[in-house]
Amino acid sequence: MIWIAFITFVLLMLALDLGVFHRKAHVVSVKEALAWSAVWFALGTGFAVFVYFAYDGQWFGLGSVADAVDGLPNDGATATEKYLTGYVVEKSLSVDNIFVIAMVFGFFSVPPLYQHRVLFWGILGALVMRGAMIALGAKLIAEFHWVLYLFAVFLILTAVKMLFLKTEQTDPNKNLVVRMTRRLFPVTARFHGEHFFVRAGAPASRESEVPGAPQAPDEVVEAARPGRLLLTPLALALVMVETTDVIFAVDSIPAIFAITSDPFLVFTSNVFAILGLRSLYFALAGMVKKFRYLKVSLGLVLMVVGVKMLLAEWLKLALGKHFNLYLLTVVLLILAAGVAASILVERRRMNTE
Repeated sequence: MIWIAFITFVLLMLALDLGVFHRKAHVVSVKEALAWSAVWFALGTGFAVFVYFAYDGQWFGLGSVADAVDGLPNDGATATEKYLTGYVVEKSLSVDNIFVIAMVFGFFSVPPLYQHRVLFWGILGALVMRGAMIALGAKLIAEFHWVLYLFAVFLILTAVKMLFLKTEQTDPNKNLVVRMTRRLFPVTARFHGEHFFVRAGAPASRESEVPGAPQAPDEVVEAARPGRLLLTPLALALVMVETTDVIFAVDSIPAIFAITSDPFLVFTSNVFAILGLRSLYFALAGMVKKFRYLKVSLGLVLMVVGVKMLLAEWLKLALGKHFNLYLLTVVLLILAAGVAASILVERRRMNTE
């Protein structure tokens, strides 16, 4: 019952978002994005109140089963700590996704007018995929506890990669999924409004004249018989957004399972973190390059979470059952330090120019 109620609430919010507040395509301003970011943040953190009372009173059976991570059933306080820690970790890791989304939109020259639509459907698909991955992960952990240690090692290796290895931006046209999509479906050379699909022979939109917009080979479009269904560049951008979310989920899903194996806490913290990604993108898209130390902070967060997963039993004995509260504090301090260092270095650079 609780799962149906929560999913219904999420679908209702998404319907209001696209069907009411963003019914007409428009360029999302930074002011509007910040307002929506505040709304999603308030919903995400406010949900912790429900978590506290639901687990404290064991509503719908919540908190009646021991958490595989620490071997203890979650009461109101511990469930709230785990939910908030998971929410902050997932929210911070989703920020890294913004860098890639900005690169994808830039490569495909997606007009700002239609970026919200791509992100809306991309995030809807991400919710479905992450739900399936969380269900699979919870089942694996319930049957094979040692999977947690594999997750821990994976997180630490990922952190080392983020901290010490330089990752170069790749050409989306070389992405395997995009190449397969182009091979299976003909792609139009220009944008056709906010449509992902269009019939051959349909007039292009004015946004198709954006300088540097990706051009599909002319022979692909010309060879398509009139009336044939074609993909637009907007669809390719959506494919890339979905693909990158799957890649990032490989990091974020083990990270949340390092904090709790409770499926409801894992799913709800993930959902609220993802729901705020669109507005966060429009609020930060123009500033992502200024946060030069954010990637370092995210790497350290993954490192801390991975080590915590390996040493969960020892930490529980040393710090008590509320050791997740200390983890939440450490994560917040690392993120704050990364943002502060980025701002200070950026100000110093501007003053010297």
